[in-house]
Amino acid sequence: MPTRHDIRNVAIVAHVDHGKTTIVDAMLKQAGAFAAHQHLDDRMMDSNDLEREKGITILAKNTAVKYHPKDGGAPITINIIDTPGHADFGGEVERGLSMVDAVVLLVDASEGPLPQTRFVLRKALQQRLPVILCINKTDRPDSRIDEVVNETYDLFLDLDADEDQIEFPIVYACGRDGIASLTKPEDGTVPADSTNLEPFFSTILEHVPAPTYDDAAPLQAHVTNLDADNFLGRIALLRVEQGELRKGQTVAWIKRDGTIANVRISELMMTEALTRKPAEVAGPGDICAVAGIPDIMIGETLADPENPIALPLITVDQPAISMTIGTNTSPLVGRGGTGKGADAKSAVKDRKVTARQVKDRLDRELIGNVSLRVLDTDRPDAWEVQGRGELALAILVEQMRREGFELTIGKPQVVTKQVDGKTHEPVERLTVDVPEEHMGAVTQLMGVRKGRMDNMSNHGSGWVRMEFVVPSRGLIGFRTEFLTNTRGTGIAHSIHEGHEPWFGNLVTRNNGSLVADRAGAVTPFAMINLQERGVLFTEPGTEVYEGMIVGENSRSDDMDVNITKEKKLTNMRAASADNTENVVPPRKLSLEQSLEFCRDDECVEVTPEAVRIRKVVLDQKERGRTASRAKHG
Repeated sequence: MPTRHDIRNVAIVAHVDHGKTTIVDAMLKQAGAFAAHQHLDDRMMDSNDLEREKGITILAKNTAVKYHPKDGGAPITINIIDTPGHADFGGEVERGLSMVDAVVLLVDASEGPLPQTRFVLRKALQQRLPVILCINKTDRPDSRIDEVVNETYDLFLDLDADEDQIEFPIVYACGRDGIASLTKPEDGTVPADSTNLEPFFSTILEHVPAPTYDDAAPLQAHVTNLDADNFLGRIALLRVEQGELRKGQTVAWIKRDGTIANVRISELMMTEALTRKPAEVAGPGDICAVAGIPDIMIGETLADPENPIALPLITVDQPAISMTIGTNTSPLVGRGGTGKGADAKSAVKDRKVTARQVKDRLDRELIGNVSLRVLDTDRPDAWEVQGRGELALAILVEQMRREGFELTIGKPQVVTKQVDGKTHEPVERLTVDVPEEHMGAVTQLMGVRKGRMDNMSNHGSGWVRMEFVVPSRGLIGFRTEFLTNTRGTGIAHSIHEGHEPWFGNLVTRNNGSLVADRAGAVTPFAMINLQERGVLFTEPGTEVYEGMIVGENSRSDDMDVNITKEKKLTNMRAASADNTENVVPPRKLSLEQSLEFCRDDECVEVTPEAVRIRKVVLDQKERGRTASRAKHG
């Protein structure tokens, strides 16, 4: 079959924070993708604000470098897909792998293969893609290169890799310094026999198969991602499998339901470095972007109008976690961060608070996010949103919050399924790295959450690695408690491991809530009296309402409190007048921590300025009646 030797398509896959985006930066710089005067940020591929803040890749993105071989041959285009390392964004990984012919598996020289390494590698092996192993961060003082290589071989065997897949080349790199070598350096050192990424580029050219095609085959191009442009409208990113795609050409658009429509390609673009440039033609193996098809969806095919042949649809794993997202129903809706309406009027003009706006935004998210589901509930202003994990759903809520939406978010739940008439729930494989002295605390924490230990290894460096299989329910609210118990030193990562029979009742939060019993502003006087009762979440001057949760009780039941109580002033001097008491600073909860904190009868109110936790039923008497009915049957 004819082969295109001027192009290579490769995806870089790894666990979170093993250096994918950093090594792509170095590849772009060394391939001469930028002019000398251009100002370059770190992690250029992380273009989204949230990606920069959290330091993780959320969206799969593609870039292209023109590599000039040292023997003076014709330049070769290397299309690189930078995929997320977090399993919650697995839909992005699956789409990225459908565009490439091989993967570079990046593994940290100290941490070794972790759960997300297993997740992305399993996806690559299922698609029969060849693998190049890159041991990154060899300069870490605690690196253990030989052990990590052996652990990676064990992982390949564990995932049933065949002989061809397990004979992979190994590159040793320090992505931050832009240096790679085929010779193993000493632990904790940068490769000494190289000054650039030349060995990495040559390994990619040698081991990534060039795209092959059939001269006589009609046009076939697979839509793998979507983007939007203010001038061009919806843009479809696709890989051309067979034939040629030209600007102005009329093609057959084969939709998900099998119907076919003829459409015209109004714009055709190819990626160079980080920008898309207009192009006239894209051939087999090219990754390009087209405009002019307003309703095109991921997984659909552009084909020859005379002989339309569809490519298989992209399949993704089923969602495991769900949460209810609805309009804001609190008394402070539309009133800004302070709750004082008059002061905040100017800041909240473009506030989005209606059910129609929320539904339109969720529908828009479904277009580009193939791993998400949105289901109707029995309420017209709330929807059940299902996704891979808590983080993926929290990222969606955070994006909506920044766009001006006000929302009420329910406690995350697991998505169960029926197998042979029995309820099965999703389970996760949790890998925990902790110092030896915290081992007992972690084992106790996992025991309460019905986790079962599968494996434990001690590297002899004072750290222990433990693997647990635990129900996904048990991990909701786990991270905050885990970090507290390990004093911030523990590292925990988990991936979806399938479904198992229902584990029974889980009690993950022992403490109740402190609930405001009236509306008003928080006073320091009231806070001083209440801080012995538990940990407070609100600052003096914060506007609260009845049913809003203002702190965590030190006991297991909820307590209604008056946090707006003022000190009565008289003209008589009190005996305690000279005693000064300090208000303990409140505990500030992020959006993820608020979702973890919630119980079944609580929800989170999210606005552009504030995140508040509240009871689903705000009225104190009504909550009391409900509790009494539940108690007496």
